[in-house]
Amino acid sequence: MTAITATDARRDFFSLVKRATKGHHIYRIRHRSGAAVLLSEEDYESLLETLELLAIPGFRASMKRSVAQMKRGDTLPFEAVLGAKE
Repeated sequence: MTAITATDARRDFFSLVKRATKGHHIYRIRHRSGAAVLLSEEDYESLLETLELLAIPGFRASMKRSVAQMKRGDTLPFEAVLGAKE
């Protein structure tokens, strides 16, 4: 995350928005009254989705089990799971 002043953000606003949306850059914009964060809508939505998933009881434990199964090679082919070919 790049930290910049509000003055610099105002001067370079369109460039910052372009970099945030196209390059997934995140900016912390400092002002004497506090700070704000500029990120793309896509990154914001992704963050919200991640928070929703992590709020589901047992989700983290289930993900850890799944990752461990993949690392052990304990997986099934696509056809076995969905009963169809790609």
